[in-house]
Amino acid sequence: MRSMKREELLKEIDGKRALFGTFFAFNNRLQTAGDNFYQEITCKQFFLLICIHIFQEDPPTINELSEVMGSSHQNVKQIVNKLEANGFLEVRRDEQDKRKLRVHKTDKMEQFSKKYARQEKEFLERFYEGVSDDEVAGMYKTMMQLENNLIKIKEAVK
Repeated sequence: MRSMKREELLKEIDGKRALFGTFFAFNNRLQTAGDNFYQEITCKQFFLLICIHIFQEDPPTINELSEVMGSSHQNVKQIVNKLEANGFLEVRRDEQDKRKLRVHKTDKMEQFSKKYARQEKEFLERFYEGVSDDEVAGMYKTMMQLENNLIKIKEAVK
């Protein structure tokens, strides 16, 4: 009943403003759900672990992770430090360029991924319930456009 009231309230304002505000509420709900899902890590830590899997060739640097996550170097560094302290990651100097630090997966991270694989699959199925593959593709395209717009806004402010 509560969400119906919220939806009714949002109908009273311009659609673009309502969507803009919904992003914040959505982010809070997503983070809460993620934080409750895992016993060992937070949702943001899990997101970082997902991002590490994107890099196939070399383990990523903190700057590369920062770019993919859309977060500051400092915030990503803090997340990496916590995950490293808990044995999920290991930070090592790049063999070719000693100035770079690369973030490596550990066996503990691989075991963690296997431990939660089934629950993650079920979570995603429930999360996308009632949403078609075409709708997901359209939403992804729209989100990428909005993200690109935000990047342009940020660059224009510099």
